Amino acid sequence: MAKILIIDDEKAINDLIAVNLKMVGHEYVQLYSGDQILKTLNEMRIDLVILDVMLPGRDGFEIVQDIVKRNVPVIFLTARNTVSDKVYGLEIGAEDYIVKPFEAVELIARIHVILRRNQKAANEFRLDDTIVDLEKHMVTVHGQEIEITNKEFQLLDLLVQNKNIALSREKIIEQTWGFDFYGDTRTVDVHIQKLRKKLNWETRIKTVYKYGYRLEV
Repeated sequence: MAKILIIDDEKAINDLIAVNLKMVGHEYVQLYSGDQILKTLNEMRIDLVILDVMLPGRDGFEIVQDIVKRNVPVIFLTARNTVSDKVYGLEIGAEDYIVKPFEAVELIARIHVILRRNQKAANEFRLDDTIVDLEKHMVTVHGQEIEITNKEFQLLDLLVQNKNIALSREKIIEQTWGFDFYGDTRTVDVHIQKLRKKLNWETRIKTVYKYGYRLEV
């Protein structure tokens, strides 16, 4: 679990990010301008900042320099979509740059990549009698290591990182098989059934009717 600071003056977007962070087990702090950023960083441990560029008062491009000096990673999440803006944002210290509108699943995935890179995310996930070692790509059930294919582990990792969030079959294909996959989306159903059986998660991996799947914890 990480503590993530959200800085966005659009309340609807700020709240949307907060809800998704909560669903996957992270704590969050919400700000709507850059005025309180230094006070917040001084008062509490922050593991990552999600930062808009166009803010009241000091803009995100100016604020980011105060954040990275404290070795806190930053993701820009903004409507500023020119190549020059993206390049500039990365050059001044942001670890990632995401343009609005955005997919919540993609944002969560990028957050976890950065947290792992900075060693601030748990490498182990436990549920019932199953332990998933996200670093070693190893899964044990009742203390016994089980055989799991690379593709099954990628799918499992995606479900774990987005626990309690419904993922469409198309999104699962995109994140696990890639954009260039041309097979039948029913391959997701086959892999899900295998995971359910191997992990004893028949009641944990829920089918979202006519949509996809969700790992409930």
